[in-house]
Amino acid sequence: MLDDMIDYVANIRTRPVWRPIPDEVRARFRAELPRKPSDLGDVYQEFVDFIAPYATGNVHPGFMGWVHGGGTAVGMLAEMLAAGLNANLGGRDHIPIEVERQITEWTRDIFGFPREASGIFVTGTSMANLMAVLVARTAALGQTVRAQGVGREGALLTAYTSTAAHGCVKKAMDLAGLGSDALRSMPVDSSHRVDVAAMRAQIERDREIGLKPFLIVGSAGTVDIGAIDDLEALSRLCREEKIWFHVDGAYGALGIVSPALAPRLKGIENADSVALDFHKWGQVPYDAGFLIVRDGERHRAAFAAPAAYLRREVRGLAAGSPWPCDLGPDLSRGFKALKTWFTLKTFGTEKLGAMIERTCALARYLEARVLQEPQLELLAPAQLNIVCFRYRAADADRINGEIVIDIQESGSSAPSTTTLDGRLAIRAAIVNHRTDCSDIDSLVKAVLEFGAQRSRGEGGLSPALAS
Repeated sequence: MLDDMIDYVANIRTRPVWRPIPDEVRARFRAELPRKPSDLGDVYQEFVDFIAPYATGNVHPGFMGWVHGGGTAVGMLAEMLAAGLNANLGGRDHIPIEVERQITEWTRDIFGFPREASGIFVTGTSMANLMAVLVARTAALGQTVRAQGVGREGALLTAYTSTAAHGCVKKAMDLAGLGSDALRSMPVDSSHRVDVAAMRAQIERDREIGLKPFLIVGSAGTVDIGAIDDLEALSRLCREEKIWFHVDGAYGALGIVSPALAPRLKGIENADSVALDFHKWGQVPYDAGFLIVRDGERHRAAFAAPAAYLRREVRGLAAGSPWPCDLGPDLSRGFKALKTWFTLKTFGTEKLGAMIERTCALARYLEARVLQEPQLELLAPAQLNIVCFRYRAADADRINGEIVIDIQESGSSAPSTTTLDGRLAIRAAIVNHRTDCSDIDSLVKAVLEFGAQRSRGEGGLSPALAS
């Protein structure tokens, strides 16, 4: 198994990026519950034949559809080691928790946070954003909110972000019991950065009618085009208005380890909390989301829940308080920190920063290729590592949607779509450290070829691409 997976990663270019799942393969996973044992070799052969060939494809350098990291063999091996240890990182006194605390210290250093800052691994930034809303809610209403609910005062809380923010921010307001209507989605400028002046004016209007602004969520790498809000201006606004400042930095926040990109994140060091995913630009295998909170006491106040079965001691296995379960909703937690620790120790932040810069350089290369092709149209400037463009056609939205599916089914590349200013765009997010110029050229070639076919009313795969 280990040899095969090393070979799988090493020879990834020989495989299609993605394959449609045949009906007969999908049907295999509707089988009845196994009641008798099976030979491990037979079970593994099913994996080889029917699971590995039909994965998402984000390990492949041609995968550019969504912001998925490519992972590394180092992280894969670390995941195996973590599974062998089978440690529960909810609490107690054992070294795996010290490894997670080490990552918290390193994350403090990365973002310039104080020593009292706390951090915790979660599944991803969707969960980290929800937890940040809960911490901000508790800071605004006091710990009684945990026992009594948001009540009348909670109904007055309002939060602010941009129209370009990830949808999980609105969902977080919903799940926190505050309601998605309490989130004000503010307009963005031509670069898709939030209009800070408009936000300031909205806060003033809300205060005048008796509402209670409590949270601003800035974006460090928006989902559509990778825009970074003016985090410094947002941090000033939050200080002036005494509002919690949270940064959704799902992938863009790690740009801070790049000397070229770090200045664009100025102001993130003033955030009250930052959510990020090591499994995106950090190339750690899924999943490895993280939340860091400036004030560790406020973080604990939102989640700590004493219980007799979680009794803490000053020595023995029940020592080591506070525990990670005091910083989030989970008591059963895997050892996500180990693969992140291996990645940071093996490659170092300088090499990771150089890799991040390279993905942005490849985005600029794709942008230049698009501008060189008369049949292609750039829909937004490349700000980080995401390029949005499309094929020029009479029925452009329909044609470009079909182009993307054609390319995915060909196995040559895997872009995705989004909508910018009411126009459907082909979206290429370059996150994988394996991607190079040849993969960009392949994508452009595929768009032009399938675009020409679709414009002529032809369908089906190009024989050259399908092979």
